[in-house]
Amino acid sequence: MRAVRFDHYGDAGVLEIAEVGKPEPAAGQVRVAVRAAGINPGEAKIRTGELHERWPARFPEGEGSDLAGVVDAVGPDVTGFTAGDEVLGYTNDRASHAEFVLTGPDQIVAKPAGLSWPQAGSLFVVGTSAYALVQTAGVGAGDVVVVSAAAGGVGSLASQWARNLGAAVVGLARPANHEWLRHYGVLPVDYAGPDLAARVRQATGGRPVTAVLDTYGPPYVQLGLDLGVSPDRMATIADFGAGERGAKVVQHFTVASPPVLTEIAEALASGRLEMPIAATYPLTQVRDAYRDLERGHTRGKIVLLP
Repeated sequence: MRAVRFDHYGDAGVLEIAEVGKPEPAAGQVRVAVRAAGINPGEAKIRTGELHERWPARFPEGEGSDLAGVVDAVGPDVTGFTAGDEVLGYTNDRASHAEFVLTGPDQIVAKPAGLSWPQAGSLFVVGTSAYALVQTAGVGAGDVVVVSAAAGGVGSLASQWARNLGAAVVGLARPANHEWLRHYGVLPVDYAGPDLAARVRQATGGRPVTAVLDTYGPPYVQLGLDLGVSPDRMATIADFGAGERGAKVVQHFTVASPPVLTEIAEALASGRLEMPIAATYPLTQVRDAYRDLERGHTRGKIVLLP
């Protein structure tokens, strides 16, 4: 089978399509023929070596967590899934950017019929990240919430989730995304320019901000402090040092479970949440896919279609 590999840190040019052996499922494993697999900024940072201290590569390294596809084979002791089942989920082995992948029956769920392959194959990381942010910050009706990078994959889902819970949401994004955010009932504010805190206060009409959901990094935990938000109502997936200021650092896999995956998938399939697909690429164009991602300002998800 074909699979993405890289044998040293670097830019997208280090990625190769390798011919490797098709994995055989052992006891408690499921083999999935991958139809779609999302790409994520964290994977790019692992590839460049930026996250070496936290998540070092094991060369030759594979890539990918998100996946959706068709069950191809099951190992001994697997119940609940059989060959031909359409599923979505994840692997923890950096291996979904491939034609086939092994995963566990507790890491996949049935794909709703109304969910497209690209959406199903790219919901795990962004969906569980958004879910964890909203839950950790305790967002609910009556809250006024600031979301950084609100037009990105995680930010757009977190914004919609907070709105569905009855919160008012201020979405930080470049002006090109403002009308799109208004479509979801989000109050857009340009993240660039002076005195961001004052411009957020103006957008809320003077209502105090009660929570911050950060998907970008350090400037936005500080913004929350500047706005008088209690640190325990600030959750971040991108500022790993935020705990020193009392904010909560969130890791998406802490909420990963079949019930949560099913909830996210059904919300997308029903239209309660929307996740736009920015672009799709064949596996052979994985370098182009990551270059597209790393240019930034992506609205929604970029997905590989093996």
